[in-house]
Amino acid sequence: MAKVISDVSRTFSEYLLLPGLTKRTASPAKVSLCTPISRYGTGETPRLSLNIPFVSASMQAVSGVDMATALARKGGAAFIFASQSIDDQAAMVRAVKKYKAGFVLSDTNATPDTPLSAVLEKIAQTGHSTVAVTDDGSATGRFLGIVTDKDYWVKEDDLSRPVSAYMTPVENVYLAHSGVSLHEANCLLRKYRKDCLPVINAEGHLDSLVFRKDFIEHTDNPLELIDSEKRLIAAAGINTHDYKERVPALVAAGVDVLTIDSSDGYSEYQRDCALWIREKYGDSLVVGGGNVVSADGFRYLAEEAQLDFVKVGIGGGSICITREQKGIGRGQASAVLEVAAARDEYYEKTGVYVPICSDGGLSNDTQIIIATAMGADFVMMGRYFAMTDESPTEKLSIRGQRYKAYWGEGSNRARNWQRYSDEKNSSGKMKFEEGVDAYVPASGPLSEVLDVTLAKLRSTMCNVGADSLKDFSQKAVLTRISEQSFVEGGTSNVVQLDQTHSEG
Repeated sequence: MAKVISDVSRTFSEYLLLPGLTKRTASPAKVSLCTPISRYGTGETPRLSLNIPFVSASMQAVSGVDMATALARKGGAAFIFASQSIDDQAAMVRAVKKYKAGFVLSDTNATPDTPLSAVLEKIAQTGHSTVAVTDDGSATGRFLGIVTDKDYWVKEDDLSRPVSAYMTPVENVYLAHSGVSLHEANCLLRKYRKDCLPVINAEGHLDSLVFRKDFIEHTDNPLELIDSEKRLIAAAGINTHDYKERVPALVAAGVDVLTIDSSDGYSEYQRDCALWIREKYGDSLVVGGGNVVSADGFRYLAEEAQLDFVKVGIGGGSICITREQKGIGRGQASAVLEVAAARDEYYEKTGVYVPICSDGGLSNDTQIIIATAMGADFVMMGRYFAMTDESPTEKLSIRGQRYKAYWGEGSNRARNWQRYSDEKNSSGKMKFEEGVDAYVPASGPLSEVLDVTLAKLRSTMCNVGADSLKDFSQKAVLTRISEQSFVEGGTSNVVQLDQTHSEG
């Protein structure tokens, strides 16, 4: 007969944290949210760490170029979705890697003979109003000048005239030369009071551009996650079907982190995929996988697959219906607690630490905090990020409220045929779905949403007496709560008025 686990499958909402001693020296500003995303041995430094414990899910409605760029600038990572062509996914990775901590490869270029009308079309495509003029119209051609939206009047100037009639020629442009440091480049921008500083090489070819706005943004994002060349870290999802073709293309594009995307990761398919990547690329890539909900699943992926990190959770996502459709899954809190214990046991036994990621089942900031307290090294979320301005979907208005479309990778809309190739019928549609197609309320810019969550997490860590995430999980004391605790912990016996009507 089947083995039955007697313990109830529990969720994050069934727990609260007990406060520890808050020291006088405790301050949210002093709290470190740095966390490993790659395995490491005792006395070793992780090959890669996140500066905040947040990554976004490998989903069409969540992780595009804008999300990957914005989240890396905040210190996390977005896994660019795999449910697209190899070429398209590789192009997204290249777009993320193109940003180089202030040194930007120009993507809006022209020759001196290019009509102004064609330049305006390029500006509309890229959204960038600074156009580098080179001899061949490429980003690395011989630099001849620059034109910005301050150099012409669209309604008054002749759009058929060439760019040369409007550009500032190279002899009148303040320049820097290859090898200049970002600090030196920013000093030149301040000295000459310019918005853009072209950087050229010894032959006069354009190397990159440095923008004043990027300096300001960098100052506002001191935790941005960058590689040794000061490019943003890029992450991507892969599947266990075409990885021998997809991974080399992503590596050529500059990818840093991969995760094997599957609703159930306790499989030989993931082991074979992970070992192939490890044999071909060694430790040059960080490779994670999952998802699992048990100690056995963790140990298999940590030992047999040699993964860098293991994702925990099945069926807990807001648009995931794997539990309803297949009867497979586990309450997310129970899964994280068991896998975290297995991770610690594995570390004591082998001296190798394999980080775990809590994926799904996080419906609010409090549950994110509880997940990290339970031992998750970082969390992966879909809905949380899908609501932000940086997610790939368009905003729409429904009854006066702004929403964004959000669908699961296991839905028919995602057309994620490779991940679900065995579940297709003769008509090409999935026999059954493991994800739904829905809408989520728009929440605003990622930076604003994330800053609030991070503030809550840092404040809670101070209340527990912890100054790092590892310290947090070791000092955390959790208590189960009753149904009445939900009522007691919320607003009760009061009438909340709409502030816009109650003031004055």
